[in-house]
Amino acid sequence: MPTYPDFEALYRDVIPSVVSVYVGGRRQPGGAGSAFVYDDRHLVTNEHVSRLADAADAGRVELRFADGSWRVGEVVGADAYTDLAVVAVDDLPEDAVALPLAAENPAPGRSVAALGNPLGLDGSISAGIVSGSNRSLPTSNGFAIPDVVQTDAPINPGNSGGPLVGFAAEEPDGDDARFAYEVVGVNRAKQGDNIGFAISPVIANRILPALVADGRYRHSYLRARTLDVTPTVAEVNGLDAPHGVLVVDAAGTDGDEGFLHGCRGTADYRGTEVPVGGDVLVAIEGNPVRTHEELMRYLITETRPGEPVAVGIVREGDPLTLVVELDERPAVDRDDRTGGDGGSRIPVE
Repeated sequence: MPTYPDFEALYRDVIPSVVSVYVGGRRQPGGAGSAFVYDDRHLVTNEHVSRLADAADAGRVELRFADGSWRVGEVVGADAYTDLAVVAVDDLPEDAVALPLAAENPAPGRSVAALGNPLGLDGSISAGIVSGSNRSLPTSNGFAIPDVVQTDAPINPGNSGGPLVGFAAEEPDGDDARFAYEVVGVNRAKQGDNIGFAISPVIANRILPALVADGRYRHSYLRARTLDVTPTVAEVNGLDAPHGVLVVDAAGTDGDEGFLHGCRGTADYRGTEVPVGGDVLVAIEGNPVRTHEELMRYLITETRPGEPVAVGIVREGDPLTLVVELDERPAVDRDDRTGGDGGSRIPVE
């Protein structure tokens, strides 16, 4: 007989650590979000939830816990590029313990539950499976969040910032049943029926400690815009195979050593303008780069601003290796963004 997930037990054990977030005193969509306990003084939520708090009340948020008690918290760190934020709060309820973050991204097919405050209905749970992992989620701000977890567990406005919880792969240590579960994503967005997205634990584990310690995360910046090399891009650019990412434009000039070369223009292909003539980036520090997603994931999880990295490219048919010093990605203007979904098909690294 198969063993079915016990979502009733999961809810009972995890919900004390899930928090409803209210901004500007509003308890309705547009002023509500979710969070979960990260450590003994901090909660995790989405940056776009914290941005509402900054606009409404200088970073102040009202927090309602599962036992019905209220606290007031302050946004102390946020990162627009991964849509993560942390809220500091004193005197957590006794049963509001930290939920452990998974060390790795969940595999497709794994049973999960999304907990939070959808449409202002605090203390809600929805269940499903992981539909995919290592996705890239475009935003309306012209960049994409890499390494995103896809789920069919319903995620609605107000779920933002709450945990996507999975059953732990191993038996927990000790007597606390809550550690039989782990957070496998930070809920962010819905895109269509039965398609929701959550920030991955690999990204969260990289970003959150810096937000707690410094209030910000310093992202590496390659100073380039890229486009995946599809069969069409490969054909127009005279490439042997669709592989790597095409550098559409980049800082520096054609005479500079240690800089990527962007495209010289475009060519018409069946009525569509396709960029042509730029470097094709195929590896970074010896790791293959097959897509923009892989490049972004490596930059976030493996590099720091100011570090030199070896970049494998193909330039005018010849393989080359450049040593490029990474810059720090410029801060996002929080007053010039709408949040939500959409975005550019040519993201910036």
